[in-house]
Amino acid sequence: MEVMRGMAAESIDLVVTSPPYDNLRTYGGHSWDFEGVANELWRLIKPGGVVVWVVADQTIDGSESGESFRQALRFKEIGFRLHDTMIWENDCCPFPEFTRYYSAFEFMFVLSKGQPTTTNLISDRKNKHGGTKVHGTERQKDGTTATINAVANGIKRAINDVGIRFNVWRIAKAGKANNKHPASFPQALARDHILSWSNEGDLVLDPFAGSFTTCRAAYDNGRESIGIEANPDYCEIGRKRLRQGVLGFDA
Repeated sequence: MEVMRGMAAESIDLVVTSPPYDNLRTYGGHSWDFEGVANELWRLIKPGGVVVWVVADQTIDGSESGESFRQALRFKEIGFRLHDTMIWENDCCPFPEFTRYYSAFEFMFVLSKGQPTTTNLISDRKNKHGGTKVHGTERQKDGTTATINAVANGIKRAINDVGIRFNVWRIAKAGKANNKHPASFPQALARDHILSWSNEGDLVLDPFAGSFTTCRAAYDNGRESIGIEANPDYCEIGRKRLRQGVLGFDA
């Protein structure tokens, strides 16, 4: 909060972050103020900017906390649009479950200050019918389908070999072996959101930098970044990660 309060209003193009989930981990005994962080993010993000909020819920006495939903709705109350509710499908929960299905996902709420300025949607999903041609159709209010006017003259639309991704991303969790952080998310996840919602030279913020995955992904893809982290041990992890490859020989 101290660092964000000292930053200029509407100076950030994109936020990619994952706050502590409920009371699942102590992170060195640090606590945080959701209301304060949410309000600061609204102040800092540029019009058209995006906040990617990766979050999940703790199960307490057999019931999920629902804090993820409360946070998403609070963001809407202070002015953000809930541009997309995405799912990060990751490795299965390591703890056995006997009364519910194994947990294997987290929410990725894509919040925007107005209509997003940048949308570089990733196209790498192989189309089942790629290379074929079909008539375009659209669903009517009464539930029927109709041929789209643009192709009503008999012209068929070619289907590309690859299409835009669905909003469920399957990415394996990051391991602890390399960075010693208890809950770092994979660099591919940060990278793909950075590519999707920002351009080269944009400024990316992670107010819960952890092992500085977002900052590293920003650096690797031509963006500027600011990472804020209260735990000095994690800051040292971040310094080491950001030093790697500076001279061109990343391990």
